[in-house]
Amino acid sequence: MLYLCATPIGNLDDMTFRVINILKEVDLIAAEDTRNSIKLLNHFDIHTPMTAYHEFNKVEKAKELVKYMLEGKSVAVITDAGTPGISDPGEELARQARAAGIQVTSVPGACACITALTMSGLPTRRFCFEAFLPTDKKECRRVLDELKDETRTIVMYEAPHRLLKTLQLLLDELGDRQMTVTKELTKKHESSYEGKISEHIAFFTANEPKGEYVLVIAGRSFEELEQEAREQWEDVSLEEHVQMYLDKGMDKKEAMKAVAQDRGISKRDVYNALLEKG
Repeated sequence: MLYLCATPIGNLDDMTFRVINILKEVDLIAAEDTRNSIKLLNHFDIHTPMTAYHEFNKVEKAKELVKYMLEGKSVAVITDAGTPGISDPGEELARQARAAGIQVTSVPGACACITALTMSGLPTRRFCFEAFLPTDKKECRRVLDELKDETRTIVMYEAPHRLLKTLQLLLDELGDRQMTVTKELTKKHESSYEGKISEHIAFFTANEPKGEYVLVIAGRSFEELEQEAREQWEDVSLEEHVQMYLDKGMDKKEAMKAVAQDRGISKRDVYNALLEKG
């Protein structure tokens, strides 16, 4: 069996009793960084053997761990902080284990994404998680293009040395949205800042970023998107608009329905307007 065990993201008191018990009972612990994890295991008097499982060996090492579990052994995965499988190599091991028919379970606990989202003051019913923006410029641009019209609250991670660059990218591509910036979650110096993206840029230009950050960004409203959609047709007459769809092979009824949807009006309004103009 494979256990994905959440570990504290800063405050050791967030370690659950269940995770402690499982880490003591499994045959092997696969840790993202054994040097970091040994401190955690020692603190909770856990003496289970560990093996390194990280981004640079995740595919081949996962194959070894799957073979080990198929022999009847149990493995627990832990990361440096938080829930395995969220923006870390635990995702690959879970995929391979399930493909091999091994039972996989997640043992819940701390997660920086959810912690930041719930304390942000922004809508939580619908959200999307982007982890770290890609370092490849082309891929990063593609992700930001997808987020331009995102109506859900957006959550992403960022390191201190890249924070200002990322904030500027967000301002350039998404506009000056409302945002909550959190850092050092659950730790002694936990803090959060609310404001527009431009205000955060000004703040962190004057105050050097330190610590690990989670950014929670407001999504766009449906009303705003609908207004923009209507505005793009202001310089196009109804006749031209309908003709555009007719030229694409639609019949007149379908064309009027499409025009009504584009302009945020009823199909009857389109019909009456065309009727008045003969």
